[in-house]
Amino acid sequence: MSESRFSNSIETLRQITQDLLQQAAHLGATAAEAEVSEGFGQNVTVRRGEVETIEYSRDKGLEVTVYLGHQRGHASTSDFSPQAIRDTVQAALSIAKFTASDEYAGLADQALLARDIPDLYLYHPWNLSVEDAVALAKTCEAAALDVDPRINNSEGGSVSTQESQFVYGNSLGFLGSYPGSRHDISCAVIAE
Repeated sequence: MSESRFSNSIETLRQITQDLLQQAAHLGATAAEAEVSEGFGQNVTVRRGEVETIEYSRDKGLEVTVYLGHQRGHASTSDFSPQAIRDTVQAALSIAKFTASDEYAGLADQALLARDIPDLYLYHPWNLSVEDAVALAKTCEAAALDVDPRINNSEGGSVSTQESQFVYGNSLGFLGSYPGSRHDISCAVIAE
């Protein structure tokens, strides 16, 4: 995977996850789990051969769930700074103190955690320029309109690409990560 496509390396996201878990333990959580992710993508939509929208997104976020016995608290943020990590863990702990105890709240049994995680080949980057995406969306829409003369309108053709990386860890010693991608080409047409 070319990590230069992301704002952070997977090692950085793994370290943030570990920092969240360490902070939770330091502040008194009996158990904790954390997720850290980031992603980016673009979406192009054309309708009747004309560009309708061009969107670009870049997202990141972290979530922490803490347990005080069987009381659960959850908080999230898009700020990766050390202060935000502390504040987010503290917020989750504050929430946990006010939640009712739930005998089923907690982490999965340690024996159920995966230890040998295969590469599922979920990451396939697509370096598609906006111009090429527009051309592909127009081609898709035109092909759909040409299928049958009774097709007389289109709700638009679109091309979307999305890449992300994700880390999950918990206080039982599990830490796993993977990159992923999702791409699609679609068109919706209307017939008589």
